[in-house]
Amino acid sequence: MSTASSTRLIRYALPFVKTHGFSREALARSVLALPPNEAHTQPLSETAVSALFGNGDNARRTLINAWLGDGLRHMASIPGLERPGMRDSCLGVEDSAGVFESGSGAASRATVRDVLRARLEYNEPVLPYLPEAFALLASPSSGLPPLDPRPALQHAAYVADEACYVTGDKSLQLDWYARRASLAAVYAAAELHQFTSPQTAYSFLDSLLDTSSSIKSTLNEVNLYSTYILKSWQGIIKSSGIL
Repeated sequence: MSTASSTRLIRYALPFVKTHGFSREALARSVLALPPNEAHTQPLSETAVSALFGNGDNARRTLINAWLGDGLRHMASIPGLERPGMRDSCLGVEDSAGVFESGSGAASRATVRDVLRARLEYNEPVLPYLPEAFALLASPSSGLPPLDPRPALQHAAYVADEACYVTGDKSLQLDWYARRASLAAVYAAAELHQFTSPQTAYSFLDSLLDTSSSIKSTLNEVNLYSTYILKSWQGIIKSSGIL
C-alpha cells in the first residue's frame, strides 16, 4: 500500500481506539472499516502493520499522534466558531477567563472556554487509555534515559494555540506568547486532573480559567512550566504502574 493509503487507513483506525486502545490491533482493524467495495474480511497482518505504520511501539506512537491531530480538528468543529478574519469587526475582546466582554453578537459565539471544554470532551471515550498513551510518547524508543516531557508540553501548546486561533485571539508580541503559555498551563492541568477525576474535570478547568491571571504569573516561565508538567506526569505514570 502507498503512503497515501497509510494516511487514509489511520483515519479509519481512530474509531477502534475506543475499543482497542492505542494498539497495533486498532491499526490492523482499520481495513475492516473501509467502504464495502474496499473492506477486507480480516485485519492487517503484523507485518503489514509494521510496514505501514512502524515497527513495534512506533506504530502505536503513529496512532497516538494521529489521534492528537484529530483532537485539534475537533476543537475547530464545535458550534459557534467563526474562522479568524471573518466578521473581524464583530469580534469582542476576550478576558482571561475566556469570556467575551464586548462586540456585536459576541455572546453567542464560542469562547476559549468552550473550545477547551470540547477538547476535554474529546478525551472521554478513550480516557482509560490516555495515561499509558502519553507515557509511551514520553518514553524513549530504545534504552532507558529519563522521560522526555516535550511531547506533553507540545501537546498542551498545540491545544492552546488552536484554541486561540479558532476563537480569533488577537494578542500581539509578548502578549501572544503569554496568552498561549497561560492557556497551555491551564489545559495541561485540567487534562491531568481529568485522568484521575473525570467527573470534576470541567469544573476544575473553569476554576483555572477564572483565575488564569495568577496561573499566568506563576507558570509562564518555561522552566517552571516544564517542571510542573513533568512532575505531574511522573506522578500519573508512577501511580498507574506503567513505567
